Amino acid sequence: MNIGLVSASVLAALIVATASPERAASSAGCGRGAVGAGSYAYAGYQAASSAHGVRATITARSIPNVGAGHVAAWIGVGGPGSGPGDTDSWLQAGVAALPGEQPFVYTEFVHPDRPPEFRTIASNVVAGRPHRLAVLEIKQRPGWWRVWVDGSIVVDAIRLLGTVGGWKPIATAESWNGHGKACNAFAFRFYDVALANARGGSWRPFAPGRRFLTRGYRLRRLEPSSNGRVGASFAFEPSSR
Repeated sequence: MNIGLVSASVLAALIVATASPERAASSAGCGRGAVGAGSYAYAGYQAASSAHGVRATITARSIPNVGAGHVAAWIGVGGPGSGPGDTDSWLQAGVAALPGEQPFVYTEFVHPDRPPEFRTIASNVVAGRPHRLAVLEIKQRPGWWRVWVDGSIVVDAIRLLGTVGGWKPIATAESWNGHGKACNAFAFRFYDVALANARGGSWRPFAPGRRFLTRGYRLRRLEPSSNGRVGASFAFEPSSR
């Protein structure tokens, strides 16, 4: 998804150029990150089918080491050209980190022909502590969405044009090196990744469709849990090879 990340403290001064997972899949890797001017790296999936929402429990296994740009692990719907008349329209929620800062939980959304709106939801994310995230279409309001973090609504009633009927959600880790040669290090785990069958809920396991995997990174399917959760589980991290 064509998404940029900015810290609330530098929002007025920093506009991040972005690249889509499809284009970034051919970016050069450096074993623990992507290098080269404006390089993005991705390790993730787009769902095989459309849905009315996506959820995941995301854990930073360690504090990311960000030399430049940002790293993030996020779920979301939409993207560049997804809105009416090929306009940009998207909604995502995730965990991110910037150079010299503790990781934070954020959400970002874009309305057609308007700049991204970014919100920090929780700061000082701790390594190993999971956060339950969801973006979900509202049951009684087709085309309107909410963001949930750790069981609470944090963004209410966002209208995403073009979403009636559902989009194919994305669950991915992402690294951007700030147009430099930094090798950003991260390791994220996504548990209980699931899709909404209908507006308002009714969840089914996330079935991976299109894969985004930049050289130098890896995706690992994790063993299903025995706690009755319906979602899939993945680990997204730099390759050790």
